[in-house]
Amino acid sequence: MGSSVEKIEKSVVTMKIEVSAEDFKKAVTKAYQKNKGKFYIDGFRKGKAPQKIIEQRYGKEVFYEDALDFAFPDAYLKAIEENKIDAVSRPSMESIDKIGEDGLEMTISVAIMPEVELGEYKGFDPGDLAYEPTEEDINVEIEKMQDQNSRLVSAAEGEKAKSGDTAIIDFEGFKDGVAFEGGKAEDHSLVLGSGMFIPGFEDQLIGTAKGDEVEVNVTFPEEYQAEDLAGQDVVFKVAIKDIKTKEVPELDDEFAKDVSEFDTLEELKEDLKKKIKDDKEKELLEIAKVKAVDAAVENAKMEIPDQMIQEEVDKSLRDFEYQLKMQGISMEDYFTYTNMSEETLIGQVKEDSHKKLSRDLVLTKITETEVIEASEDEITAEIEEQAAMYNMDVEKFKSTVTEDQKKYFADSVKRKKTIEFLVDNTKK
Repeated sequence: MGSSVEKIEKSVVTMKIEVSAEDFKKAVTKAYQKNKGKFYIDGFRKGKAPQKIIEQRYGKEVFYEDALDFAFPDAYLKAIEENKIDAVSRPSMESIDKIGEDGLEMTISVAIMPEVELGEYKGFDPGDLAYEPTEEDINVEIEKMQDQNSRLVSAAEGEKAKSGDTAIIDFEGFKDGVAFEGGKAEDHSLVLGSGMFIPGFEDQLIGTAKGDEVEVNVTFPEEYQAEDLAGQDVVFKVAIKDIKTKEVPELDDEFAKDVSEFDTLEELKEDLKKKIKDDKEKELLEIAKVKAVDAAVENAKMEIPDQMIQEEVDKSLRDFEYQLKMQGISMEDYFTYTNMSEETLIGQVKEDSHKKLSRDLVLTKITETEVIEASEDEITAEIEEQAAMYNMDVEKFKSTVTEDQKKYFADSVKRKKTIEFLVDNTKK
């Protein structure tokens, strides 16, 4: 058994692999054992006919296809080990050059880890990563808290409905004077201005008061789900049973005490200011990390083999299909719901796969170039973080981590440190 590299082109290596006559004979015997039960030979019970008898009847080649399947894995693994090939895709059979009693010779191709030529990766300018919250930022958060702690109260007698009010209504829809299915409801709560109903419906209720009965004229959207109503003019007869306005709490120290652990409104605002600052700076940092990696990728040179991209595409599609299945959705349903073609999805996944691989390859090369390592303490912290994420007992989880899993956590630490390195080593 032997092997040799024929050529390496565009990160794809072509190899000649030889399987000795003795080893191929063993593979043929395995193929016979697998298939002997399928042959009916006069004078022998099913599955008992000797290998030579079957080969005389059907030809020696009868077992070669399965023998190739048996011989290939070991031969391929030895070949990539002998030639120090870093394969990143499944091998493809290019040709079978010889097969028979003299042994097996074949030519295969396989994608290998592409070489990455780094460009400038320390000169990225992340911009200002500090943020000072504005008065408006704080007011927006305060208003959210007011809204969350508000209550609905019935409007005064005769008070007109305005945008933001909640109308309690009975309604029934008619098309050409005939009530249509699904167009009727009682005691329905509708926030005016929310856009939850057919365009124009809510606008025509603004200015109404409790006890009013009005006719609302609207046109269903062309893309409406019920085909018999899509694009059709209809009339809704609406009875206004109540108008409720939102009563928000007054902004004062009592409000702060009610909604937080602080005694004064100023203390609450200061706390909000700090939280806004922290959240915004984390957001700016995450954006900077993405841009720093993208800049490093843009300045690098590499040629990712098609086979490597296709394997990533296949994996992503399998994962996506599994996620849909967990939600009770088939791929066919997904295409129907999203009005997307399979070709469009594959195109998007291919683009994303190329980007992911480019980022992974460049970051790996930078990690190697800058000799970025993961300490035992950092690896332990990463493992503990993973355990906490899934609400698992930390010590129990740590005791189950294998060496391969530990390497995964180490790689994760190095990846994070490499990205932090890119952001830290910026233009000064």
